[in-house]
Amino acid sequence: MRSSGRLNFLLRLLSIGVLLLALTVQAHAQKSEADFSYATPRRVVIQDVTVSGVEYIDPRVLLQIVGLRKGDTISLPGNEITAAVKKLYSQSLFSNVSINLAHQESDHVVLDIHVEEQPRISRIEYVGVKRGARKDLGEKLSLKAGQQATEATLDQAKRTIEKYYLDKGYRHVKVSARKAVDAQNQNAVVVTFEVERGKKVKVKEIEFVGNTAFKAGKLRWKGFKKTKRINWNIFNSKKFIAENYKEDLKNLIDYYNKHGYRDAVVVRDSVYNINDKRVGIKVWLDEGGQYHIRDVKWVGNTVYPSPVLNQMLGMGASDVYDQELLHKRLFVDENSVSTMYMDEGYLFFNVQPVETNVANDSVTLEMRIVEGPQATISEVEILGNNRTNEHVIRRELRTYPGDLFSKTNIMRSLRELAALGYFNPETLGINPVPNVSDGTVKLQYTVEEKSADQLELSAGWGAGMFVGTLGVKFANFSVQRLFKKEAWRPIPSGDGQSLSIHWSTNGTQYQSLNFSFVEPWLGGRKPTSLSLSFLYSKYDYSKFLWNPSDDYFKIIGGAVGIGTRLQWPDDYFTIYGEVSYQHFVLRNWRDEFIFSNGRTNNLSLKLVWGRNSVDQPIYPRSGSNFSLSLQLTPPYSKFNGKDYSSPDMQPNERYKWIEYHKWTAKAQWYAALWGDLVLFLNAQLGYLGYYNKTVGYSPFEGFDVGGDGLAGYNYIYGREAVGLRGYANSSLTPRVQNGARMANIYDKFTVELRYPIILKPQSSIYALVFAEGGNAWYDLNKFNPFEIHRSVGAGVRVFLPMLGMLGFDIAYGFDPVVGNPDANKWQPHFLIGMPLQ
Repeated sequence: MRSSGRLNFLLRLLSIGVLLLALTVQAHAQKSEADFSYATPRRVVIQDVTVSGVEYIDPRVLLQIVGLRKGDTISLPGNEITAAVKKLYSQSLFSNVSINLAHQESDHVVLDIHVEEQPRISRIEYVGVKRGARKDLGEKLSLKAGQQATEATLDQAKRTIEKYYLDKGYRHVKVSARKAVDAQNQNAVVVTFEVERGKKVKVKEIEFVGNTAFKAGKLRWKGFKKTKRINWNIFNSKKFIAENYKEDLKNLIDYYNKHGYRDAVVVRDSVYNINDKRVGIKVWLDEGGQYHIRDVKWVGNTVYPSPVLNQMLGMGASDVYDQELLHKRLFVDENSVSTMYMDEGYLFFNVQPVETNVANDSVTLEMRIVEGPQATISEVEILGNNRTNEHVIRRELRTYPGDLFSKTNIMRSLRELAALGYFNPETLGINPVPNVSDGTVKLQYTVEEKSADQLELSAGWGAGMFVGTLGVKFANFSVQRLFKKEAWRPIPSGDGQSLSIHWSTNGTQYQSLNFSFVEPWLGGRKPTSLSLSFLYSKYDYSKFLWNPSDDYFKIIGGAVGIGTRLQWPDDYFTIYGEVSYQHFVLRNWRDEFIFSNGRTNNLSLKLVWGRNSVDQPIYPRSGSNFSLSLQLTPPYSKFNGKDYSSPDMQPNERYKWIEYHKWTAKAQWYAALWGDLVLFLNAQLGYLGYYNKTVGYSPFEGFDVGGDGLAGYNYIYGREAVGLRGYANSSLTPRVQNGARMANIYDKFTVELRYPIILKPQSSIYALVFAEGGNAWYDLNKFNPFEIHRSVGAGVRVFLPMLGMLGFDIAYGFDPVVGNPDANKWQPHFLIGMPLQ
């Protein structure tokens, strides 16, 4: 009993001791927690910072990122620790980050930064994606091998892939991503995107509810510009694309606004599945009423009176309230109200149309004008020209320091820069930098250089044979730097001169050498051009290429020309004069001319008067190009004393010095119909006349009509080639005495629609469809402008800076050619190196 009681006493004593110890520890713990409470943070000094958990990242880099250093005073808890953790997470290098209190001694602490590194992507794989699409996605995805495989980056990648397929019409596409450990690389994963495209979804039906002003067909055609049931534009598919659909809903309301329905709204819309390949669209409309303009009032105008502004606006009382037209007449058109002000220097001009009274079906407009002061050009800066010398650019500008700001002069300057062909016309820009304090503006022209030089390796069918051409054209050459060693990179360039050399041949049968040089600014002060050219060609009358003969036709000649820009009627007009000489030698040359042996000389003066306002050379969208030319020789028969009526006169004597007067008129016109869809119209007329009826028509300098009109082969037979697609080469040139081909009058008409596929400095591609007609006659008395050979066709053009324009057309000629049954119907026209005419 006594021993049992002693044992119970000892157990009670031990229990009390354990309890007291636990209470002491708990109190200490509560005191420590109280020391670092968010309610009462403490200021402590960092004694040291350690790093744990890193495997592939240098700890010193990590310490530099967090910005916590030995000796810093921080708050615990506090913003410094929170900010350090955020910095580490923002690097996307870690999947988990914590900063722990490793040791504390009074107000000094040791911090440990513990991280778990995010695995890196070793490679990206695709399932359900075709090879071409993989390449496209590789360019579009920002996710690359070597990056961290975070959920955020994977989600972003999935959205990018989904959008890629949605834009291609796969409305039901599903994309998933998975990560798998890469056994071959430490801390690396392989990311695999699985794509279920589903089927392409196209629009089967588009229905409108509530439309009374316009029929559904009109709304589908004019309002829904990209979302179509049937799309005749082969370059814009009728597949359903959500972004295009949203844009077309806005276009639909814009169409209503254009016709005065200012209150028109889309009440709601629905895109519903008809099946897995077709969707239907239903749009509920509230058209509202059609509004007209009641009155237009101008407020704040002091430079121009209200009647002048009304005339410039071109909209007034009782006109349909067309908001699109109003915007164009105020701000966009070349002769808009804002352009009229800005051409007088009012750069800070602004006009705000305000609807002051909307009642019944009419709107009163108040045009609130802030004219501002006139701005003077303080400086003209050119940016981006790393090849073309600055003086070549400046001489084309119409804006000079000290002049008043002029929008028209700026647009004309941009047009002239595009016409040079040295810069990408799609990126030419102007950046006005105004200084309101002193009323000045600095103009910054931005250009992007592109290669204008061409290496021509071409092949084509012309003059009844296959001809290959090797040539070079340096469109931005510099003669002045020809003898400077540092300028040969690879050739002297930058002064805007043109130098070309071409050698054409098909072996022993035909050889031709052409050389030309153009200085566009002779003397450097005025736009007066100097042109020099040389031509040599020889054509052997060989039945087979490997069997050359002594029968040949040879031409040697040259020309010197001078042209300048005129100021009247406007400065788009130019005049050009040229003196040329050709020497023709014929030896047993049959069928092509009215004589087969002899020598002929052609000394002529050519005058060309024209106007060219085309906005750019590669893919014009606006402007026109008209020219009227006269080429004539001296009338030798009037003063040389020869009797040309004598039957004994031989042809080589009759045509020793040929005489003629040659007239040509050409007109080309470009207009953008809708976006980048361009209409091109072309009309040509040519006539070769004589001075003396007893001498007759010249055997040279006539026209050769039909086929591709390869400009490089114009002088194979001493004639001007005129292309007419849908017909074989030369097939429309009449045959006259001795079977010779001679056309002394022709006409040609073209209607062409062009649409671009790619417009970039590296390459420009556009497709075209056309209708063409024309004919050729021997004598003026037989000329009938309504007697034409007609054709239609389609083609494509590819412009590569180093090769020039490449083209292929397929055309169908409707009208048969007398004596040549195979000359019409389907005719291909293929070209490398030079454009079709």
